[in-house]
Amino acid sequence: MAQVLVTGGAGFIGSHLVDSLVEGGDRVRVLDALFPQVHPQRPSYLNPQAEYLFGDLRDKALLLNSLRGVETIYHLAAAVGVGQSMYQIGHYVDVNTSGTAALLQALADGIPSVRRLVVASSMSIYGEGAYACDRCGPVYPVPRSSDQMAQGRWEMTCPRCSSEVRTVPTPEDKPLQPTSIYAITKRDQEEMSLVIGRAYGIPTVALRFFNVYGPRQALSNPYTGVCAIFQSRLQHGEPPLVFEDGLQTRDFVSVHDIVQGLVLAGKRNEANYHALNLGTGQATSILAVAELLARLYGKDLPPRVTHQFRAGDIRHCVADVRRAREYLGFRPSVSLEEGLQEFIGWSRSSPSQDHSGEAIRELSDRGLVRGSR
Repeated sequence: MAQVLVTGGAGFIGSHLVDSLVEGGDRVRVLDALFPQVHPQRPSYLNPQAEYLFGDLRDKALLLNSLRGVETIYHLAAAVGVGQSMYQIGHYVDVNTSGTAALLQALADGIPSVRRLVVASSMSIYGEGAYACDRCGPVYPVPRSSDQMAQGRWEMTCPRCSSEVRTVPTPEDKPLQPTSIYAITKRDQEEMSLVIGRAYGIPTVALRFFNVYGPRQALSNPYTGVCAIFQSRLQHGEPPLVFEDGLQTRDFVSVHDIVQGLVLAGKRNEANYHALNLGTGQATSILAVAELLARLYGKDLPPRVTHQFRAGDIRHCVADVRRAREYLGFRPSVSLEEGLQEFIGWSRSSPSQDHSGEAIRELSDRGLVRGSR
């Protein structure tokens, strides 16, 4: 029976991980700051068999206390939100990069019991996903310019011949081109952890989460995942607002599949010192997700395509999961419709507030959302 620490273990993904670890027989300790934007009040779903320390991991005394006797660390603590990170720059860098630095400093100073570190990374570090040009083969286009998007030319083009390109699954060796402060800090977390893990002989794995959804997602946080934002609007009788033309695609993965990958990474040695994608390998358009949510929720609220665009948004990104399959035995098993049905069932009894309009106005006032509506 191992002693495990989950930073961010009161959150959406972390709490599901805690449940799985407890069920598997581990002794689980949680360190979580309970940021009000995510947790207006203490969550009711916290597993009573886990130990909880509430506070900031940048508090050295609290951090060292949380590390007592710990063998495996799952580092999930982070401020999450692509749009918000573009104007709360210091906050995101401090919480994500400096917070991870504090944890790694403690390990470098000597916590002899620690045998493994699993860190939550993000698909956002890729920027745009991988593409293929029928003329030029595999290509990695640079992010779209504001001028291109203002003209409604949404799709990516080949950097060599300017032809329109098609999206293909994004492998882990794709060059990283983060397009937001949040993405930069997630790259920091990943790279810092892998470097220190290797230097100090602490087996470390970075897992690049794609678009995670499921029960316990923060419905009232307008900077959380798109499924939760759409669900909150539907719950309040408002249509989902879809940027660009709605045909941009993402890889939507159930929180249960993400937890599967996390648990495997905590126990398998084949992935040591590697970064791995966790997704489904299936591309789904944002418009299709909005339409599916409305249908499953039983709401006659067709999504409203705004043709606006946000600074830092990408067009397409879907996971190549072959490496996770090979190194971890990772097998995503929850279909999108099945997962969204579960999500909706949970959300019906979870009151929320729709702050998406406020978030869009905040971004617009700063020039981070542009175009017609």
